[in-house]
Parts: sequence; C-alpha cells; structure tokens
Amino acid sequence: MIEKSKYKLLFDIESPKDVRELEETQLKQLCDELREYVIDVISQIGGHFGSGLGTVELTVALHRVFNTPEDKIVWDVGHQCYPHKVLTGRRDVLNTIRKFKGISGFLKRSESEYDVFGAGHASTSISAALGIAEAGKLNNEERKVVAVIGDGSMTGGMAYEALNNSGVLKSNLIVVLNDNNMSIAPNVWGVSNYFTDLMSHPEVNKFRGAVWDFTGKLENFGDRIRSVAHRLESGIKAIVTPGMLFEALGFKYFGPVKGHNIKQLTKVFERIKNLNGPVLVHVMTEKGKGYQPAEDSSSKWHASNPFDKDTGEALNKSSKVSYTSVFGNALKEIAAERDDVIGITAAMPDGTGLNIMQKECPDKFYDVGIAEEHAVTFAAGLATEGIVPVTAIYSSFLQRAIDQIIHDVALQKLHVVFALDRAGLVGADGPTHHGCFDLSYLRMIPNMVIMSPKDEAELRNMLWTAVNYKKGPIALRYPRGNALGVELEDDFREVEIGKGEIVRTGEEVAIFAVGNMVDNSLKAAEILEKYDINCTVVNARYVKPLDTELIDEIVKNHSTIVTVEENSKIGGFGSGVSEYFSEMSYKNDLRIVGLEDKFVTHGTQNELHKLVNLDPEGLAKQIAEFVKINI
Repeated sequence: MIEKSKYKLLFDIESPKDVRELEETQLKQLCDELREYVIDVISQIGGHFGSGLGTVELTVALHRVFNTPEDKIVWDVGHQCYPHKVLTGRRDVLNTIRKFKGISGFLKRSESEYDVFGAGHASTSISAALGIAEAGKLNNEERKVVAVIGDGSMTGGMAYEALNNSGVLKSNLIVVLNDNNMSIAPNVWGVSNYFTDLMSHPEVNKFRGAVWDFTGKLENFGDRIRSVAHRLESGIKAIVTPGMLFEALGFKYFGPVKGHNIKQLTKVFERIKNLNGPVLVHVMTEKGKGYQPAEDSSSKWHASNPFDKDTGEALNKSSKVSYTSVFGNALKEIAAERDDVIGITAAMPDGTGLNIMQKECPDKFYDVGIAEEHAVTFAAGLATEGIVPVTAIYSSFLQRAIDQIIHDVALQKLHVVFALDRAGLVGADGPTHHGCFDLSYLRMIPNMVIMSPKDEAELRNMLWTAVNYKKGPIALRYPRGNALGVELEDDFREVEIGKGEIVRTGEEVAIFAVGNMVDNSLKAAEILEKYDINCTVVNARYVKPLDTELIDEIVKNHSTIVTVEENSKIGGFGSGVSEYFSEMSYKNDLRIVGLEDKFVTHGTQNELHKLVNLDPEGLAKQIAEFVKINI
C-alpha cells in the first residue's frame, strides 16, 4: 500500500494545469515526491524503471512550461513515460501499469489526450513531431511541438532522417535530447552552461535577429559580416559543446543542460519556446536517478520485476532457466568451437542473451545500437566473407528490417542466422512488442528457412543446425520467458532441415503445432482424450520448408487436421499448410488456429493465451467445436 500522507503536493496534482499553478519554489519538492512515488509503486508491481527516474525533472519542466495538451509533447519509445502518466491524470492507476486491463507501459493515444503519439519502438519521436508541427502549419494552428528522444534512440538512422528533414523544412519544432550516457568532463560544464545561458537569453536572440536583418540589407558587405559571425558562433559551439552536428542539420543547439536542475530546465525552456525554426535542447540526465541500485546498474534496472525497495532484491525469483539464457549459453559454446561464428545485437545484449558472449568472448560480439536495418546488412557483409553472423533481435524489432532481409540477405542467399527472441505474445509490454508476425513476414521470402523449437533442448540443437546450414538465411524463433525445464545434453545434434516429428499418436484428429504451442497442444490432447477425442500431435519444427512427406502420411490416416501457432493466422504456418492442401487437392477438414486479425492487449503471457484461446483449455475447446463435440 502507498502511504499517501508522506506526499504533500503530488496528490493535489490532477493534471499539468496544476503543475503550472505551483510556485516555482515548490517544483523541486514535486520532483522529489514524483520520483519517490514511482519507486514506491514499481517496487511493488515491476515495470520499466530507470528511464522514468531519470526524466522526472524533465517531465515536470515540460508540463510546466508548455501548455499541454494544446502544446504537443511526443515521447520516444515510452520507457520514460511513467512520470508523465502520473502528472496527466493516471497517478491513481499507475499500480495497474502493464497489467491485464490496466494502463499501458508505453504511450497510447486511446488512453489519454496527453499521449500525443503511440510509441514502443525507438527513434520515432522526431518524425512524428515533425508531422504534427507541419500539420499545425497547414491547419493554421498556433501551438508548440516538442519531441523527446533518448541518446540510445539517436543510434537509429530514422532519427537523423527526421532531423535532416526538419532542418530543410525549417519547422517550428523543439527536440529534447535526453542524454544519460554521454561523458562530459567536469571542467566543460561551467563553460557550456554559461554559453547555453547566454545563447538562450531572449535579449541575445533578439540582438542576433536584429543583426541578421540589418546585415541582410548591406549587399555583399553584409554577406561577409554574416559569414564571419556565423563561423565565429559555430566555432565557439564546436569547441565548448557537442552541438556542431545539430547546427549543421539546421537546428539551433542549446546545451548541455543539467537535467536534474528543475530551475535551470524551466528557464531554458521558457527562453527557447518561442524561437522560430528547429531547436535542439541537449539535456544531461542519469538513468535510475534517486534510487542507488538503479544508479549503480542502469542496464539491470532498465526494467524490473517486483523488488524489495530497501534492498533492491527481486521478489518471487523463478528457478527455471529462460529461453534467452539457453540461447546465450549455447551460442557461447558454439563460438568457442568455431572461429567463424560471431554474435550481433541491436542494443539488447542482456535482452537477447548475448551479454554472455560479450563477457566470455568480446572479440566475437557486436552491438550496433538501435539500428536493426544496419544490423542485418552488416551481418550480410560479414557473411560474404565466410563469417557466420548470428543476429539476435526481438521478433517485433526485426520487423524494422524487412527490406534488408529480402534485398541484402535472401536475394544473395547469404548465410545469416536470425535468432528471434520474444516470438509470440510477450506479455506486459503489449502490442508494440508482441512477436505476432515473424512467421508471416519471413515465410514469404525466397531462400528463407524458418524453424521453432518445442523446448530448450531443441533450441540448442536448432541453433547448432542453423550455424552449420550453408545454403542461405535461416531463422530461429522462440518465446519470451521460462523454458519447460527439460534436461539439456552436453553435445549438440543436428535437426534435419524440413523434418517434423510425431510426439503423440492418436486417431482422426491431428494437431500440427509450432514451437511452444507443442506443449499446449499436448496438454489439450490430454483434455480431449477424456471426451474420446484421440489426437495425434506433431511437432512441426519447420515452418519453411514444410515437412510435406509427414503431412502426406498424416493426411492418409486423419480426417481432421488442426494447425496451431502463436502467430497471425494470416500468412503463417497454417496458411502454408492450407496452400499445400490446395496444391494437392486434399479434402481433409482443416482448421487454422492462431492469432486473429487484430492487435492483442497487454497482460501476463498466461492471461493472454487464455484471452486468445491458445492455452490448453482454449485449444481443446476450439478443436472440440471443430469436430462438433461438446466438452
């Protein structure tokens, strides 16, 4: 339970309007209470943690200075949005964040008018904010538009495309670079802070504008003055600030600004909010600010399960190994034996398990930043020279690199291994992170092989198979969370390409299941057996190529075929089986079970499986209805 009595200001804040009505001297207290509240709540329920603690002052300053929701604030990704949600009417439901039927862990337009643009993936905020700013111009609306983007998201090329376009359009757009990673020497702080204070002062900007207008009337002589003045100012900025790049892209650069000094932040935003043209404010923050364990290990505390607030120790630890760690350890073992095997991640070493490889064999580890498109083509380049790149990217993030997979890898039949973590329904992160489409978007690509293991032992063997496959690209997809707990062998065995296996024998009904749906299908078969529905269960293993020989064999002895996958029904494994049935003119009854043509909300994986009828009981019910038997 939250002890409300210790919060003197926070529970009087119902909207940003209340923030704007506070005395300036009260802002620091509000920031302290806001940070403490986030720690109190998230320690009990878990969630994204460090980023939000680092943006408390920034959030308060933005809502203080800008007239939201009329003025628009576009947040990148959304990991840092918890303080924003608290200040925009969702304080009392923060304890439902990422829970089934609770509020989203990211920005969501349908949830609040203050959530201007939905987010969940990185590097989108500047593009979206630029569109909003231009729409305001087209609609003759006077408003301010602010994009907040982290230094991590600035490793994505889309951010620079947007910056470049903003400079060309000269839109009235403010970009806030939330930098919690760049190292700036202490002796630079005094100079850069003075320079920022000077250059953001309204009288200085008024003077700059007057000089610019005046010199514009002096023909050739005026142009020379302008040129000298611009070089002088740019030169000073290049020496004392990291802003030269942004100035070159057409932005007025201000910073670095200390991101935990609420007084300085509000002063800078007040001074620059009415400037014309694109402006970039460089704000230095600290991830996990105000909670020592998170300050000490920002990566570990990016997101957390419930934890003891006093000690930082996790609560309810699981004894089961995760698919991610099984993959990471298997790749480390393989790389130790094979000089040609390397690992690539797009800013997610811990999330993909490649942190194991990073620690054990750092010379074979590459982190390219939040740049999935680059990661894929980088892997393609490596593959042309005989290196076997294992490219580990979340299923939903690999969507960002479909063109590179098709054009740079598959077309050239390059041996790139794609390891797709978080395939299927991921749980609390919700629709922005569900890996619901990978079977569909990969299956359509020529030369691609796609496989999915039924358990962690098969995951190890499939990785070994993928590394040894030489004929082109090959993808391995597996779910988030704990594995089944099966015994792991010391050695690796090859899983024959395009061959499934029968794991349970029955009559009339045959279930072809993919990946973690094999276990759920076996449990569903046990339920159905009580109603005299005896099912054969097939571990498909391969989505592409299909094991057509096994399908031909099963079709002869079973009148009813059911395919089960944790992927969109459109274009996935079941679609492939259906296409083969059509090609062969098979008349067996076929039912495709998977995810319907809609986005799935957030909640625990078990809750979501139940919601979409992919849990054992839901599968049993669907199959029983298909064969017209009540259970």
